[in-house]
Amino acid sequence: MSNRVLRIQRPMVALCVGFALSVGGMLPVAAFAGPAPMVALPDFTPIVKQFGPAVVNISTTETKTAHGAGSPFPPNSPLNQFFAPFFGAPGQPGSDQGGDTAPGQKYQVQSLGSGFIVSPDGYIVTAAHVVKGAQKIIVSLTNHHQYTAHLVGLSTRMDVALLKIDANNLPTVQIGDSGKLEVGQWVLAVGSPFGFENSVTQGVVSATARPLPDDPYIPFIQTDVPINPGNSGGPLFNMRGQVIGINDQIYTNSGGYMGLSFSIPINVAMDAVKQLKLHQKVHFGWLGVMIQDVSMDLAKSFHMKEPIGALVSQVVPDGPAAKAGLRPGDVIVSFDGHAIYNSGQLPPMVGALPAGFKAKLGIIRDGKPMTLNIVVESLPGDMDKATEKASAPDAQTRKGEIKRLSIEVGPLTAEARKQLNVNTGVLVLGVAPGVAAEAGIRPGDVILQVAQQPVNNVSTLQKLVASLPAGQPVPVLVRRGDGSFYIVLSLPR
Repeated sequence: MSNRVLRIQRPMVALCVGFALSVGGMLPVAAFAGPAPMVALPDFTPIVKQFGPAVVNISTTETKTAHGAGSPFPPNSPLNQFFAPFFGAPGQPGSDQGGDTAPGQKYQVQSLGSGFIVSPDGYIVTAAHVVKGAQKIIVSLTNHHQYTAHLVGLSTRMDVALLKIDANNLPTVQIGDSGKLEVGQWVLAVGSPFGFENSVTQGVVSATARPLPDDPYIPFIQTDVPINPGNSGGPLFNMRGQVIGINDQIYTNSGGYMGLSFSIPINVAMDAVKQLKLHQKVHFGWLGVMIQDVSMDLAKSFHMKEPIGALVSQVVPDGPAAKAGLRPGDVIVSFDGHAIYNSGQLPPMVGALPAGFKAKLGIIRDGKPMTLNIVVESLPGDMDKATEKASAPDAQTRKGEIKRLSIEVGPLTAEARKQLNVNTGVLVLGVAPGVAAEAGIRPGDVILQVAQQPVNNVSTLQKLVASLPAGQPVPVLVRRGDGSFYIVLSLPR
């Protein structure tokens, strides 16, 4: 490794100390001082000294299959020299095999993460993605003692894992209350970014209860704390020295920190930890719906005054929502007395509830408010599994052209119904430039509803589209793969 030269600039700062000159002589500096600062700059030293020893470094070894990929950074990137040893791709530093390895061949991968001790007898909390799939987990303390860790359990959906090491009288962190966290508060992260052990970074809370598309059950804490690969699983402290989050994700285009960091609230994480410690599967409350945000165009098409709530695009048969009478096209605006302003609010709110919980569901249907009674159930086990998105086969008969939409459609075959798990609708066979293409309709989509009217066959769709008014937004329910969603069509005058 070649030596790198860092150019350090020392800007000159002019200081006025003790007195200032004026025409009449010397005046005290206080005469020129502004108002006292509203807040003092924080000193994190006591937190680091007291709780830093409870933060651990986690290294894992995992067997993977060669696909020809190594470090995520280009060979000339300065970050590559840090990452290559931990990605261990065949033919690169860190691999247990030298030279080129044929695709499909097994090789060893080492990676780093962080965690924190929550009990003196060796229970450690980290992020699930740090240890998932690992054959060997090594925990290193700040006193350089190392232990082989046992995985007690993990929740992929919550991204929380619980480890156990054979040790006693260990230093521990204090668990805080993430529900009391407010935007603007100072927070501190401790971890091993890029393998630099026990690094400390600080920032402020940027937002709370921030939903992310791939993790609907986690109301993330967003901060501007510098978090990088290797920080995952480490603690986020408040100014009282209490852990209020687990550092989990970053928003990045480069692989490194770009100002947006996301942490799992400790209240949510510790609820999962309690279940993992009892060797139970982590429970999630479930309504059995697929939802989306309400855009301004969708609000107009559903005769709503403003774009609020969670739009129901799919209802699972025999699920809690179906039993309560919820339908696609309903807009959920309140749950158990809590207002729902967007679709991201609902999943974590429901997910934290026990099975059997009874709630009032406020909805808007056809522009009118309604209230339904719903009973929360447990998320079924098969809902945790990835669902293969099957492509719909082409229908060869009874095709129809919808000229106003510039699309060609056909009926659903028996095979398509089975693959897509739908009983009604028409299959989109082709899309030409026009209204439908601009709205996002693609070949292989299934049109289920138009203007909240069910589409049973090609003839029904042709009649519905012919009757659509020009210049007004119309909701269209589309099935794509294993999910349904609404789009808005507005036909030209």
